[in-house]
Amino acid sequence: MTRNNKRARRADKRRRGFTLIEIMVVVMIIGMLTSLVGVAVMRQLERAKRKTAAAQIKNFSAAIESYYMDNSRYPSTDQGLKALVTAPSSSPAPKNYPQGGYLSSGEIPLDPWQNEYIYFSPGTNGGAYSIESYGADGLDGGDGDNADVESWNPGQ
Repeated sequence: MTRNNKRARRADKRRRGFTLIEIMVVVMIIGMLTSLVGVAVMRQLERAKRKTAAAQIKNFSAAIESYYMDNSRYPSTDQGLKALVTAPSSSPAPKNYPQGGYLSSGEIPLDPWQNEYIYFSPGTNGGAYSIESYGADGLDGGDGDNADVESWNPGQ
């Protein structure tokens, strides 16, 4: 066997593939990058949910103000936000209820955490009404991701 053949065989062996250590290093690097990106994405997702809840509450508030202009009163707590999509049959019945209601969607969506919005009239904050989403935990109060999104403090 000639010397060139031996060198060629050794070079072939080196070019055959990756070692186990090289593969493990690459997998670890990919795992670390994934965890860093995943945490950042989850933070952005939670912020987006809070902004969505605030936007929906603002939309409900505008519809409730239209309800008030037409009927000289706000929906009662018992009538709730449903009064924006179907005419309440309970007292006080609205005098001027438009066909199709006050929301073009025809339904009250759930908040971004798949819970119902909470409506009170008179409001819990001393206003004429209040609309709340209880946040990620679905419970009144809380802070961070669990903080409530409220009609009187939507930027919280």
